[in-house]
Amino acid sequence: MRHVVVISTGGTIASRWQGDGYAAEAAGREVLDAGAVPEDVHVRVVDLFTVNSSRLTTGHQLRLLYAVHEALADPEVDGVVVTHGTDTLEESAFFVDLFHHDPRPVVFTGAQQPLDAPDGDAAGNLYDALLTAASGRDIGAVIVFAGQVFAARGTVKQHTVDAHAFGDPDGQPLGRVDFGRVRWARRVPRHEPLPLPARTGATPRVDIVMHHSDGDSVLFDAAVAAGARGIVLVGTGAGNANPEIADAVRRAVGAGVQVAVSTRVAAGAVAPLYTGGGAVDLAAAGALLAGSLKPGQARIAVLAALLAAGGPDGGDAGTLLRALLAPPAAPPRPASDLYLVDGVGH
Repeated sequence: MRHVVVISTGGTIASRWQGDGYAAEAAGREVLDAGAVPEDVHVRVVDLFTVNSSRLTTGHQLRLLYAVHEALADPEVDGVVVTHGTDTLEESAFFVDLFHHDPRPVVFTGAQQPLDAPDGDAAGNLYDALLTAASGRDIGAVIVFAGQVFAARGTVKQHTVDAHAFGDPDGQPLGRVDFGRVRWARRVPRHEPLPLPARTGATPRVDIVMHHSDGDSVLFDAAVAAGARGIVLVGTGAGNANPEIADAVRRAVGAGVQVAVSTRVAAGAVAPLYTGGGAVDLAAAGALLAGSLKPGQARIAVLAALLAAGGPDGGDAGTLLRALLAPPAAPPRPASDLYLVDGVGH
């Protein structure tokens, strides 16, 4: 018998019609009872909170992080499933992954159809997530959706309403769930986990500011004035802005603000290719380039670095952030592992 803890947080998977729209209201046990549980899997449900995920705060995500760690404090638990709204699922999954130091998996899932939809995807996604949590090892936090298993890092919501909502625009799934089993295709490297942040204290403000044609520094400067300790600048193309914004970045970095540069482009990495306010100048002004992390997850990296730096085991936020934004180093693989990853003979 495998033991899995399901942590319920709301979202569409827990939503019902309210007369003028859907809202999360169902408890975790109701969500679980709407579908089947895999054979030989015992489930314990934790109702953490019930909200639409567009309403989540850093406070919610910290509660979730500690709930995951508390669940895994029980050596009888084989894995954790988090049911979550799809709007910010990619952010919470990456947040948990950055602090996850246990070989047992944390599996995030949700639904694009509400709980009582006759043709809904809630039951199937939860079943697949339970299978993954019961059998996966050394995979960190992952996202299971529409029969596919994705690493948390790099995976984003790619469609507003389609059942195949999630994907990695710069990578491939780790595996898929079919015929009652998880079929792994590859592994991906992960960063060393961050030390857990303090349970108490104010959470840092981290804002996202997007560049566009006719863009100026007004919103960027407003974020600094509002007390932001971190800002993600969403550049055009490979991470570009203009000289006015580059000057604003220089001022912010000089004032101790952590600035990361992502891109509004769906796929591809930020790269220092252009001057004139481009990524070359933004990096020279002190901003860190976020690689292929898209804006929401780049913000989570900034937030996590600030939280870890303020925790009991601390560190320098800039050093932590630089490490998080760099691609994780891949450890050497034995020949048998390479055989499976490359798909030779499949």
